[in-house]
Amino acid sequence: MNTTKTLFAAAVLALAGAAFAQDATTADPDMMLTLKKLYPATTFKEVNRTTVPGIYEVVMGQNIAYVDQSGRYFMFGHLYDMQKQEDLTAGKADAASKIDIGQLPVGDAIKTVKGNGARTLYVFSDPECPYCKQLEQNLADLSNVTIYTFLFPLEGLHPKAKGKAVAIWCAQDRAGAWQALMQKGVEPQAQGADCANPVDRNIVLAGRFGITGTPTLIAADGRKLPGAASADRIAQWLDSGSSGGNAKGAMQ
Repeated sequence: MNTTKTLFAAAVLALAGAAFAQDATTADPDMMLTLKKLYPATTFKEVNRTTVPGIYEVVMGQNIAYVDQSGRYFMFGHLYDMQKQEDLTAGKADAASKIDIGQLPVGDAIKTVKGNGARTLYVFSDPECPYCKQLEQNLADLSNVTIYTFLFPLEGLHPKAKGKAVAIWCAQDRAGAWQALMQKGVEPQAQGADCANPVDRNIVLAGRFGITGTPTLIAADGRKLPGAASADRIAQWLDSGSSGGNAKGAMQ
């Protein structure tokens, strides 16, 4: 398999030397029809001609692939313009992985407002995840942000996480119970409490957006940032996009 990938990469680089002099991909409806006929069970979001003759860029959900004109051979990986020293796949891959925040039901999240709350941050977090606890310590140093925390227990890794998530949601002060657990190690009271809660919905929601690990951060423009980043890193990341707005686009 590695040999095949290496040979393909070499072939693509060779083709790149004979690339057309154009700067962007161009939609190709005919190739879209060809692929739909060949693979009716696959959802193709975009099919574009690339700068490489005979090679098409295909967007399938969050996946980017390249296909020849016959539609038979698919190639996965990044396409590089070696003359320009440019990754031609990166931008499209980032766009494809963005989340539509209009589909985030903020009523199913714990809301925390820090400072003027001008920036918006969505977080999928597990109450037993050590990296999530580290993230909460880091978020304590982040100012002027509204944080929506979706309780997302990974039961396969943390069998007690779902019970804690439900207990936190059922607490009179959800945000207080969450911070007490994650920053101070204070277990939520009413363990085993059962109230109407969104935990199961959050698990389904995470799966729909391809979120499989915690913590996962989402900016207001849909960009994702996995892991327990520092407060400075998060602030730079939020400010680098169009995420300075509020949560008006999210579902109530």
